[in-house]
Amino acid sequence: MENAGSARTYLTARDAGLVNCTTCGRVNPACEPACVRCCAALASRDTQSLQKVWAWWIAGIIAFVPANVYPMLKTATLGRESESTLLGGILELVHHGSIGIAFIVFFASIVIPASKFLAVAYLALSIGKSSRITAHRRHQIYEVVEFVGRWSMIDVFVVAILTALVQLGSAASIHPGIAAVSFALSVAFTMLSAQSFDARLIWDADKDHRT
Repeated sequence: MENAGSARTYLTARDAGLVNCTTCGRVNPACEPACVRCCAALASRDTQSLQKVWAWWIAGIIAFVPANVYPMLKTATLGRESESTLLGGILELVHHGSIGIAFIVFFASIVIPASKFLAVAYLALSIGKSSRITAHRRHQIYEVVEFVGRWSMIDVFVVAILTALVQLGSAASIHPGIAAVSFALSVAFTMLSAQSFDARLIWDADKDHRT
């Protein structure tokens, strides 16, 4: 529905006297203390959502730094050992002419993680401040972050596969570096940060800023 100022208003579950169970998904009356289906405790909003988001977000940033500074792979070939970081590996791929693969690695290893950090931070900050982006668009950003999260472990999977396959004794071997563990932790922390975000706060913030 629209008001006199042509600004769209939304009827939320809280306004309708309903609350959604985050365990089983059943919609219950707001007066119920527990879900009538699974008996889980009901809460219209997670009051500690933003604190959890920022805690996991900071942890993810801390883990992301060594993921890009320290070696991702340690390669031993005929007694000679070499180490490569994420950026070093990308530049080496470009040097050998594998620009397409280098772009994929750069996009999956640096662009996507950095974009997730920025998106989660923006969503958390937009709760306390007015935003030019509509609440619906911010929900779409949140859904994209949630969807991309499941594909963020591609680098770790590649390192694990290479480590398992390339074990030729003294001839050649590949071992994961400390950056692989840091990258996995960074991805996990970012996913937890996104999952801790209570997307219902977006509607509340949008309603507060329009009143």
